[in-house]
Amino acid sequence: MPKVGPKRRSLILAMPCFAALPVLAQQPGVWEGWKTRYLTTEGRITDDGNGGISHSEGQAYGLLLAQAFGDRDVFERIEAWTEATLAVRQDALMAWKWQDGQVTALQNATDGDLLRAWALLRAERDSGWSGHAEKAAQISQDLVNRCLAIDPRAPDERLLKPASGSRATAASVTVNPSYYMIRALIELGEATQQKELLRVAAHGERLLTDPLALRDWISVTTEGLEPAEGLPQGFGWDALRIPLYLFWSGRRSHPALRQAQSRFAAATAAGHVATVTDAAGALREQSNADGFLAVANLAAGKPPAQSGLGQGYYADTLALLAQIAWREGI
Repeated sequence: MPKVGPKRRSLILAMPCFAALPVLAQQPGVWEGWKTRYLTTEGRITDDGNGGISHSEGQAYGLLLAQAFGDRDVFERIEAWTEATLAVRQDALMAWKWQDGQVTALQNATDGDLLRAWALLRAERDSGWSGHAEKAAQISQDLVNRCLAIDPRAPDERLLKPASGSRATAASVTVNPSYYMIRALIELGEATQQKELLRVAAHGERLLTDPLALRDWISVTTEGLEPAEGLPQGFGWDALRIPLYLFWSGRRSHPALRQAQSRFAAATAAGHVATVTDAAGALREQSNADGFLAVANLAAGKPPAQSGLGQGYYADTLALLAQIAWREGI
């Protein structure tokens, strides 16, 4: 990790909120079960749906969950492994993928970096776990420096790129709409005085009002939103997080939540929700896993049911994140 240079801004924090109890303290058994399944002793989160790899998104989710459960030991272990193993770039961002004992994809994934910085902020500000403020500031600065691109439709606005090196020209910018975690952008922007993040949050919130943005990938062009060539076109494994993040951000009346409801409702099997629908809304895959049901409940403004585990890393993680979102987004 590079040292803090003279142009980096210090993190300005509110007083630690020690009175805030762990969000999910009433479900310690679920947290213990999640750790048993997906956390190694050294602090690596394993994605069993992708061959046991680890990635920046998973590490960030692990940090958010550990902070929510008040588990400082696990938080520090996850962060230590992340810092030692994925924070190997020349900037403050993480390499995206680790497999078979080594980093196999050095490019970053912007959502993982955004969520890690937010988890570090929450740890310092809300849990009183010191030592993470400056790192959150470094990541936030490099998100601004490397992961924003001019919106071809509005030269004064910036879009969130999915990676520092992803496609962005004056005519077209590739965007993953599910990377817009509005609350994280706002809280980091306010804490670090990064006005660019605040503006990106507001612009992203407007972007998500367009029905064409309810997809895994889009291209933002001078003519408007278009399908991203060569990337998934429908509402699928990435896009289903859009309602989770909007609800968590307190945007309960955002039109994307209603649109997501109709997508989830395309399921044909009882007790299932659609997890993948094509660009026209036709069903491609469905599931009854608690995590996907929980996100669908949030889209409908309903509390997620108490979740069980054992349905895979992604579903189980979404189930716990939805519990936090419900508590913090209402």
